[in-house]
Amino acid sequence: MFIARITRLTRVPLAFAVLVLALLATMLPGQLAGAGDTSTGATHSPDPKPTIVLVHGAWADASSWSEVTTRLQRQGYQVLAPPNPLRSLSGDAAYLSAFVQQRTSGSVVLVGHSYGGAVITNAATSDPDVQALVYIDAFAPADGESVLFLASELPGSALAADPATVFDPVAYPGAPAGDVDLYVKSTVFPDAFANDLPAKRGAVLAASQRPLTVSAAAEPSGPPAWETLPSWYLVGTRDNVLPPAQQRAMAERAGSTTVAVKAGHLSMLSRPGAVTDLIVAAARSLG
Repeated sequence: MFIARITRLTRVPLAFAVLVLALLATMLPGQLAGAGDTSTGATHSPDPKPTIVLVHGAWADASSWSEVTTRLQRQGYQVLAPPNPLRSLSGDAAYLSAFVQQRTSGSVVLVGHSYGGAVITNAATSDPDVQALVYIDAFAPADGESVLFLASELPGSALAADPATVFDPVAYPGAPAGDVDLYVKSTVFPDAFANDLPAKRGAVLAASQRPLTVSAAAEPSGPPAWETLPSWYLVGTRDNVLPPAQQRAMAERAGSTTVAVKAGHLSMLSRPGAVTDLIVAAARSLG
């Protein structure tokens, strides 16, 4: 009767209905047995990959990570590149911490470029899901150090000259007394930041830069996350913003796994493959 009902409803020949039922009879027992199998021999899906959160630096925006993002996505990673407010170090770190807590689940690798390194150093202390830090030509301050101090402690930074020759200050509404936005002069930007990129690319980046406040650059960092988390560091050996010697000193102090790459300050644009490889190495270390 059941076969006859299928035949009436589907208007298919009786022989075809019988064949379908026969196939179901051979498939279902195995599927049901598999569904109820709780033995130790059952296979399990591998642990999910960590989410990669890319934090841009000052005088930049999230688009600076575009080439690295593409490469990471091709390898199956969930990638997020939030905006960095660039208003104050503590405020920027609090924003990143809130972003990570609300936009991610599971383990996280925080990646910071330049000033973004100082931000992840402070933000990662508040979220146990952050499992690793990656610094790309980045500031990795100790407790009490500022970005301004680290940029000028050792010789070699184009930004450590007379501020009047490097920056264009712009007052902003609601600023604390004496605080201003700092823009890098368009004549300084290409050689300082983009010395290993085509000149036209450097000019475009100079035109689209986002400013950093004086107060953010001068604000002392808090207790660093690199004291308790594993870290990786890419040193750009042609960096004219953060001297390579300073990068190496910070990486050694943090106990970072370090690679040196012949690149300027924007190594994620000039050497995206090397940057991606280091991030993937950090992610894979989480097992």
